[in-house]
Amino acid sequence: MTKTLILGASGQIARHVVGMLAERDDAEMTLFLRNVQKLGRDVPANARIIEGDVHNTTKLQEAMNGQDVVYANLSGDVDTQAKTIIAAMKASGVRKLIFCTTLGIYDEVPGKFGEWNNLEIGEYFPPYRKAADLIEASDLDYAILRPAWLTDIDEVDYETTERNEPFKGTEIARKSVAAVVVDLIGAPGKLGNRNIGINKPGTDGEKPSFM
Repeated sequence: MTKTLILGASGQIARHVVGMLAERDDAEMTLFLRNVQKLGRDVPANARIIEGDVHNTTKLQEAMNGQDVVYANLSGDVDTQAKTIIAAMKASGVRKLIFCTTLGIYDEVPGKFGEWNNLEIGEYFPPYRKAADLIEASDLDYAILRPAWLTDIDEVDYETTERNEPFKGTEIARKSVAAVVVDLIGAPGKLGNRNIGINKPGTDGEKPSFM
């Protein structure tokens, strides 16, 4: 039985993760979020809810006790949140962390799309890059995810790139990102300190198709 703590459980990708894990007999979830009402759904039988803020170190550490994996899909001051998460994981003895950031934080997106992406969301890069740096410098077993521009298409269709490879494609379904998260949660052994770009094959271009 794999026990997963989902931070930011009301987020759009996290909702897909919750739905996928709800169908697994070998999974237990703890849904951690600031406002329970934002879930807006029935809680799966294999899940429990903790209402709290990631900045609350005591509450966060309590939620981590007994967990196998922490999955964080947050926004805002993600660098500060990452620092708190790392500290709480070390204090509680939890080793595995899956943390979602964004594409472009390493200037890894090539060509016209890279230029456009930098103009559109470049101002958000610093906290995500700092969060990734903090995680990489920790002694945790991690997987950092860098998804392309997100869509709500009901599909699982993706390819990945590694930390030092040029990013591919322009877009990806949230459901596809969730599938990557669920695969990482369920995989035996270590996450392997990976830093993964995620995109839908065949979506290369100067910008996402919906822009």
